[in-house]
Amino acid sequence: MDNFEFDVLREIGNIGSGHAATALAKMLNQKIDIKVPQAVVCDFNTLCEMVGGEEKIVIGILLTLDGDVDGMMMFLLDIPSAYGLLRQLMFSDLKDGDELNEMHNSALHEIGNIITGAYLASLSDLTKLKINASIPYMSIDMAAAVLSVPAIEFGKLGDKAVMIETEFDAECGRELNGYFLLIPTMDSYNHIMTSLGIC
Repeated sequence: MDNFEFDVLREIGNIGSGHAATALAKMLNQKIDIKVPQAVVCDFNTLCEMVGGEEKIVIGILLTLDGDVDGMMMFLLDIPSAYGLLRQLMFSDLKDGDELNEMHNSALHEIGNIITGAYLASLSDLTKLKINASIPYMSIDMAAAVLSVPAIEFGKLGDKAVMIETEFDAECGRELNGYFLLIPTMDSYNHIMTSLGIC
């Protein structure tokens, strides 16, 4: 991957994160700002380090992609950010560390669905490619366990993923840290670049 292709991926991250922030703002009914997303192309062995270490508890929302783009997408949230979202969305007095009930899990599932949907819609609009997403699957576990699913599934196709680290600043003053992980097959990656006139 040359510098120009990397800049294209970074810009895709900027646009996708902007759409995700807009969706989040509508959901929470408050202004959401985003800092410039950091795009990194890395191997699966370093992904855990980027989100805080193998044993850090995270929430992962995983979707499989097909259509013009095959692969996977995952949205990761750290626990403080997830609990903060739940407090704002549900007007709850939920404290960090409290056990989540079925309603909390359903809300997190829907948050992930809306945010990833906005991101993928922006990618589809930008590339003019049809991207279908599966029903999202949610997991709350250590980062190593959550990230093992895409690592195993796509390890045979390639060892690189595009990680977009995004920091959302809510109007209430809370920072929300999220990570978008895009794992296209090599054919799909080339298809994306071709649609943008790169290849």
